[in-house]
Amino acid sequence: MIPLFKVFMSHDVDAPLLEVLHSGYIGQGKIVNTLEQKFSSMFGELVVTTNSATSAEHLVFYLLKQPNNFIQLNNGDEVLTTPLTCMATNIPIVMGGLKIKWVDIDNTTLNIDIEDLKNKLTETTKAIVVVHWGGYPVDLDALKMVQNIYKQMFNKTIPIIEDCAHAIGAKFNHKLVGTFGNFCTFSFQAIKSLTAIDGGLLVLPTKELYKQAKLQRWYGIDRETSKTDMRCETDVEVIGTKWHMNDVNATICLHNLPHIENIINKQRSNAMFYDNNLINIPGITLLTRDDRMESSFWIYSLLVDNKHGFMKMMNEKGIMVSQVHERNDKHTCFAEYRTLLPTTDKVVPKLCNIPVGWWVTSDERQFIVDTIKGGW
Repeated sequence: MIPLFKVFMSHDVDAPLLEVLHSGYIGQGKIVNTLEQKFSSMFGELVVTTNSATSAEHLVFYLLKQPNNFIQLNNGDEVLTTPLTCMATNIPIVMGGLKIKWVDIDNTTLNIDIEDLKNKLTETTKAIVVVHWGGYPVDLDALKMVQNIYKQMFNKTIPIIEDCAHAIGAKFNHKLVGTFGNFCTFSFQAIKSLTAIDGGLLVLPTKELYKQAKLQRWYGIDRETSKTDMRCETDVEVIGTKWHMNDVNATICLHNLPHIENIINKQRSNAMFYDNNLINIPGITLLTRDDRMESSFWIYSLLVDNKHGFMKMMNEKGIMVSQVHERNDKHTCFAEYRTLLPTTDKVVPKLCNIPVGWWVTSDERQFIVDTIKGGW
């Protein structure tokens, strides 16, 4: 099978990893600090690593329920979000005591529909969550305009949370996604373009929130002040939990990080090949491309007529395909939030993803194109 996903692991990680494993210190230490310094050079100084992107999402809503520079969220407040994503995007909203209000998707990008987002702004709306589907950036200029509209309507600044789980290395207007002043969460889970086996990153919009995040990812304990003795902390002023990264995961991430540009470039090359060679094929609808957007192409999505037949044919030919994520709003755990989402209804039955990753060779991508052109 040509796989849809494959784990990238740098060959130079073995010795450093063994050194850490036998060092006697494998928790959050100097290697986590080194990794955060690397990410600071990419996204700015206000970055905090976590043990998963899901933990980073939980941490955002935990922070927003404390006094901060944005709207302070309270139990029962409403969050506008997309249904087309991993469950990890939306579970933290509900577990944070908040309510979901679904926004439809754009059928040309599979990202959140900005017009529907505007139409669903109300005074009960207290946060906005977006996902850069497949690594293709949401229109961040338009999103900023939505934030400004909310400010004009209600004289408050609404926080925007960008779920960048697919989007490490993606760019909007030549700037990295994660550098536009919003809360941004990244995933380093096993099959992501950059893996730590598991891990996450949170980019914060203000220094005060950054300081709070560092405390609240580890029980509220300030790791940078002196302890009263070896295992006893100084006074803990705020409650936190256990969302920090350890040196084992940080070592893996640190040695995979230098390869990310090459990984993304290969994925972009494969995607461009598909864009150029799958156009005008009956039964296939390609997504649109905008010159402002540079996708990381963690996945390559297309819309397919007779998806069941297409997936069956591709698997028989040895090409792994998948929808990847189910629409969240259909799940029983989110039943109380269901609403009409006409574009999602039309798109999801046709949504399929084909292999685009760094491992897909020139011969394999040609075979994939030829197979699709052969019909199903």
